[in-house]
Amino acid sequence: MRLLLLTGLGLGRSPVAPGTAGSLLPVAVVLALVAIVGPHWSVDGSVALLGLCGALVCVRFGADGETAFGRKDPPQVVADEVAGQAIPLLGLPWRPFDSPSSIAHNALLAAVAFVAFRVFDIAKPPPIRRLQRLPGGFGILVDDLIAGLYALIAIRAALAFGVMEYSSAH
Repeated sequence: MRLLLLTGLGLGRSPVAPGTAGSLLPVAVVLALVAIVGPHWSVDGSVALLGLCGALVCVRFGADGETAFGRKDPPQVVADEVAGQAIPLLGLPWRPFDSPSSIAHNALLAAVAFVAFRVFDIAKPPPIRRLQRLPGGFGILVDDLIAGLYALIAIRAALAFGVMEYSSAH
């Protein structure tokens, strides 16, 4: 069960880009929730809870994952990506899935949040790379949380400066 949670329900076992596969879980969850319940506070609450669960799994079982996979911050462990990816998805101006333009708007928001997180997670600008040296689950987790925070800041800046449309109205 620990490895199932650490691997993001098995997504981390993807033979190609396991971190990218793991990052897709929160994106799929947020889009499904917006489609089902609409742009509602419960979407942010659910995504925050998913991120918190990913973080807790990393902290509690991260050392077990390193032992099981035989290396520090193993690529199969993607609960950290789940936690980090949840951050830039929070508080975005989602729209109801009631028109093609709303669906396109939500897809664009999700795609930008996904790409921004992956760019920061892979590039590891300071101090991200240094934070990976922390022991056990903290070393696995903290760099992804900072990457998520950087992605959130980038998205908020894009919205504030009009690079992306901010209005949640049709």
